[in-house]
Amino acid sequence: MVPVCAVPAPCTSTARLFVHAITTIEGLSAKGDHPLQKAWIAEQVPQCGYCQSGQIMQAASLLAKNSNPTKDEVVAHMDGNLCRCMTYSRIQKAIMRAAADMRTASATGNERRPT
Repeated sequence: MVPVCAVPAPCTSTARLFVHAITTIEGLSAKGDHPLQKAWIAEQVPQCGYCQSGQIMQAASLLAKNSNPTKDEVVAHMDGNLCRCMTYSRIQKAIMRAAADMRTASATGNERRPT
């Protein structure tokens, strides 16, 4: 757990510490076998690499909330993440592929275990 926001003691009668779990790109899978990482490669998303970690983490946050997003939901959720190489259609395909792979793995009991 990483402290995200600490309220200074002088501001309140008791100091409060708000703690949230933070997952980094490496935290998805150290081995690179997370369905999003695999889909990113399969759909040939990476170009310059500038936006990759942000795009993947934003996609992971979507799939954590919605395991079966529509294309419109993917587009809306990813809005604001800029890609200098303009691989948006590949990004969308990779997210849809990862979502399908994750649903299949869940249905067959072959869910990926954290590495």
